[in-house]
Amino acid sequence: MSVLEIKDLHVSVETDQGTKQILHGVNLTINEGEIHAIMGPNGSGKSTLAYTIAGHPKYTVDSGSILLDGEEVTTMTVDQRARAGLFLAMQYPVEIPGVTVTNFLRTAKTAIDGESPAIRTWIKDVRESMKALRMDKAFAERNVNEGFSGGEKKRNEILQLELLKPRFAVLDETDSGLDVDALKIVSEGVNRAKENTGLGLLLITHYTRILRYITPDFVHVFVDGRIAEQGGPELADRLEDEGYDRYQSAAVAS
Repeated sequence: MSVLEIKDLHVSVETDQGTKQILHGVNLTINEGEIHAIMGPNGSGKSTLAYTIAGHPKYTVDSGSILLDGEEVTTMTVDQRARAGLFLAMQYPVEIPGVTVTNFLRTAKTAIDGESPAIRTWIKDVRESMKALRMDKAFAERNVNEGFSGGEKKRNEILQLELLKPRFAVLDETDSGLDVDALKIVSEGVNRAKENTGLGLLLITHYTRILRYITPDFVHVFVDGRIAEQGGPELADRLEDEGYDRYQSAAVAS
């Protein structure tokens, strides 16, 4: 069974005011097939954790480890992490002018697998995934995310998730900016990807609404760059009722 382990992770970033440490000793273990939700207020370090796992150069790992099946991830390049089986669905997916969705997906799949997928099978898989995500087939020939609405960009992220078949996926506020219908379609895509591959999921969100469609096995409350509390799905319901004030007050007091 594959496992993604985050051990005593401390991460900093350079700002106009100097170096600022964002993560202060994060410990988290995600096993294959598990869904972990990280919830917390703005500025608590949730996205920093996501981008650090993916290898964004803006963030510096001061100490600690990220291990994928015992292999240190922090020494890998971004593309090496992708080939090892890590995937990040970004909160704000970027546009890639001049590169069609079809070409992007096939190039990414070839880079990850080390060989090009068979054309006939690949086209069939792409079309089936797009249909399930209710994406117009014309999107396959459009440039990646160029002129896409917020919801279309998020569906395109989940299209990648389904076709690239990572071992572990980090979804950074995938629910932000989605209407009810788009949220349901995106969530169905995430659930479908998990059912088909057994991947482990780290789901970062502010709200419980996406958790109505993607049921977490574990919920972690993130405050001030640390995990302040963890539990099962019932913890998310409590957060919906109580908010984060008591955690933030405790962080200030400490």
